[in-house]
Order: sequence, then structure tokens, then C-alpha cells
Amino acid sequence: MIRIGIDLGGTKIEGLALDAEGKELCRKRVATPRGSYTEIIDAVVSLIALVDDACGEKGSIGIGIPGIASPATGLVKNANTTLLIGHPLDKDLELRLGRPVKLANDANCFALSEATDGAASPSALSVREPTVFGVILGTGTGGGVVTRGEVLVGPDAIAGEWGHNQLPWMTPDEYPGLECWCGLRGCIETFLSGPALAKHHFERTGKGIDSAQIAELSQLGDTAARATMDAYVSRLARALASIINVLNPDAIVLGGGVSNIARLYDDVPRLWADYVFSDVVTTRLVRAKHGDSSGVRGAAWLWTA
Repeated sequence: MIRIGIDLGGTKIEGLALDAEGKELCRKRVATPRGSYTEIIDAVVSLIALVDDACGEKGSIGIGIPGIASPATGLVKNANTTLLIGHPLDKDLELRLGRPVKLANDANCFALSEATDGAASPSALSVREPTVFGVILGTGTGGGVVTRGEVLVGPDAIAGEWGHNQLPWMTPDEYPGLECWCGLRGCIETFLSGPALAKHHFERTGKGIDSAQIAELSQLGDTAARATMDAYVSRLARALASIINVLNPDAIVLGGGVSNIARLYDDVPRLWADYVFSDVVTTRLVRAKHGDSSGVRGAAWLWTA
């Protein structure tokens, strides 16, 4: 049986099918409707039909969304695609499709993808059943936990939400931090997202450039860009050290636009050792193997059989 994964984002809905070994069989994409919830349901159903037709058979369906389904109500909450909020997305799709649907946060899907056949898989780490913390450093700072091949969700479906903890071991110039959209101050997301990196550089220099440009200038010897990146690396090291102290995963895998900055993979582990409560740190920091495809692949892997 094939596995179909759907990545339901704010601008596009992507679908693919994987065979039992994780080989991609087909991939389709449509724009995300912005008019109504019903239009989104229609678009997802039509996309799945396209994938079914391309593969010549119907597959299991996993869907990743930028939010979560509340265990208490079954309704979507905390979704960037706000039209989904307050609706039983999985149940509504099941009614239309006539088959079960598994729904998960997109960061959980990312982590599952990389832990299954990506940069943090058993073969990649030489660990039989690795514990993996997946991090998306993009417009936000999503996180997901996978252990023994399964996503750790938690009773309130918030496991892995590290971005809304306060940045640990703040320096005087960092405290108390900016106000976050969640209503608190000093959240990790306000320091480590791509927009946060760009904002920090703008505040220091008055130059409005994105994270990739900052990283490139830093490599070319620009003093101001280097200082911005040094601060970012320190903050990421501290934030991930707190994860290691709680979870002690075999690997932390980075995705999202900021994850393409090469120096993170050498400098962050060198610095996090100062904050990890151990005489040795064996947790590995790795870059996602599947890149932007990890979310949709992980949605497909929500079905293990």
C-alpha cells in the first residue's frame, strides 16, 4: 500500500506518494485557497484524487498543518492558516474521502521524516531506535520529538514546542526580550526565527537584509554581520542545550531557511557544551537530508503500516 502525504501550508498544498521503502512515486501541488474552509477541504480532496490517479491506487493519508488538533475538542488551533481554526479537519476529510486521515503538526512531520529515512535515521546515526529533536528555523521556530520511530505528541499535543519557552541564560542586553505573538516576552522564537535574525541585524546596523545575506556577508568578513551571526549562534547553542538537558536526544536535526547557514553545525555544538549538564555531549547536530520536502514526506510516514 502506498502512503500519501499532504503538506497544507499558507500559500500551497503539496501532496506526494511514497512506496514502502520511501521512494517517491509522484508529487502534486495546488495553491491554498484563501476564501473559506470549505474551499480548502475541496482543494485537499482534489489533490488527493490527483495523487491517487497518478499512482493507480488509493493510499493511506497523512496531513501536516501549521497548527495542531486539540485533544480536548478535536478542533484545529494555533494554525497560521487561520481558516482551519475551530474545525475538525481530519473528520471532515474522512467524510469526504471515505478513508482514515492522520493529522499532525508540520514540525512533527519534519522530525518524523528525518528520523525515518533522513539525516537522523537509524542508519544515518548507527543507532537502532534514535530519539530525535527536529527544529524548523524559518518564519517561526517549530519543533518535534520522535522516539522509537513515533512522534511524541503529549496529552495536550504541545510536545516539542520549544519556541515558546524563554531563551535560557539571557545576557543583560537580551533581557527581558521582545514581546511574542503568544503574549509572553523573550520567547526563543523572537530570537531564533529567520525574521528575528534579520531584525536583530537591522537594529544593530540599520541594514534591512535577510538571514542568508547576513550569513554570506559574515563569511566574507563583514564585521557587523559577523557580530550578528556570533550572537545568533550563541543563542541557538543555549536554546538547544536546554533541550539536551531535558531530552538528551541522539540527534538534533535542523530545517528551514536558517538551517542552510553552514557555520551552525560546527559552532553551535562547540558552544552548547558550556550549558549541557554533562561531562560529554554525544548529541549530534545535523542538517535535514530532505530539505523542504521533509514536511510532506513526514506526513506520509504518519502511517507506519
